[in-house]
Amino acid sequence: MRDMRIPLWLKIFWTAWVILWAPIYWREYGLQNFLFFCDLGNLFIAVGLWLESSLIFSWQACSLLVFQSLFTVDLVVALATGHHPIGGTEYMFDPHVALGIRLLSLFHVVTPPLLLWAICRLGYDRRGWKYQTLTAWIVVPINYFWRPQYDVNWARGPFFREQTLMPGLLYLFGYLIVVPAAVYFPTHWFLAWMTRRCRAKS
Repeated sequence: MRDMRIPLWLKIFWTAWVILWAPIYWREYGLQNFLFFCDLGNLFIAVGLWLESSLIFSWQACSLLVFQSLFTVDLVVALATGHHPIGGTEYMFDPHVALGIRLLSLFHVVTPPLLLWAICRLGYDRRGWKYQTLTAWIVVPINYFWRPQYDVNWARGPFFREQTLMPGLLYLFGYLIVVPAAVYFPTHWFLAWMTRRCRAKS
């Protein structure tokens, strides 16, 4: 029996947390919410932990690392100064949102270090950014047409506001080209570099 590279306690904890989190989020936000890349990421991470899959963690890191890190920066700065330099975490301070929901949303802060740790542990799979690009090409058009009022993954405009500067389908096409090129591919290069550093130190 091979040695586990991911501790068993972490696999059990994350799985138990997802089992708690998923029905609460479904009841609070609806089924469409699980098409957010961050929410999909929770499910993929659970599978990746049990399979100890470098591909799954690389895939999810290309998807989530930038946006979850920006969420964390905005939250920390808002806690310290009361100002949101980026935006997107205002609901974390909204008393009309149940405290339990806001606490569950702290997974956004946990995800980046978990992904980086797992990649250092398991290695980086260079196919990750391609898998995430394909995921975006499938999921974002669904977001555009299904329950468009929720603007899941900003399929109709940034920061949950439908844009009006160009035709909607042109925006969607641009999104599917620009985000992989400007976010997923640079993250891929960063993770490949980071993995080389991790190996050099080991």
